Amino acid sequence: MKVEALAIADVKLITPARFGDPRGFFSETWNQGRFAEAGVAGPFIQDNHAVSTTAGVLRGLHCQIGPNAQGKLVRCVKGAIYDVAVDARHGSPNFGRYVGAEISAENWMQIWVPAGFLHAYCTLTAETEVIYKVTGAYDKAAERGVIWNDPDIGIDWPVAADSVILSDKDKILPRLRDLPALFHV
Repeated sequence: MKVEALAIADVKLITPARFGDPRGFFSETWNQGRFAEAGVAGPFIQDNHAVSTTAGVLRGLHCQIGPNAQGKLVRCVKGAIYDVAVDARHGSPNFGRYVGAEISAENWMQIWVPAGFLHAYCTLTAETEVIYKVTGAYDKAAERGVIWNDPDIGIDWPVAADSVILSDKDKILPRLRDLPALFHV
């Protein structure tokens, strides 16, 4: 397993080893002990699976606050995404900064987005499937979000703004500066 810290070191890219033979391959995509050594301890309590039928689907920027704040271990099992984590921890030297990476079925990378970060991804291909583990239970009352194109954050999305496909909910999210503190360091 290869572990790489991104420019915000709490966010990590993890590439599990793949062991192939003429039948295909085997990969251990989660191992509690190995991931804990890499700084991804969990515990994970829920797995989510999302399918997006077209390129340009953007889901986020989302988080949950309070006791059900979620860390997410995200992987793409079909297609490709551009995945983003925004530091939403007031008091952090990286507050309001983002890191992003292409995650795909081909590169087999996973991204660890700890609690305290906003998370989003944009599909780069049609028929994309994303599976992610979360450390907190879904809690509608704890949901928070920030608009995907917040100019203060300045995410360099790899798709044209006029081709982004958003949910109705994601179209009307506020800017980060218009929210009360979501998390504290």
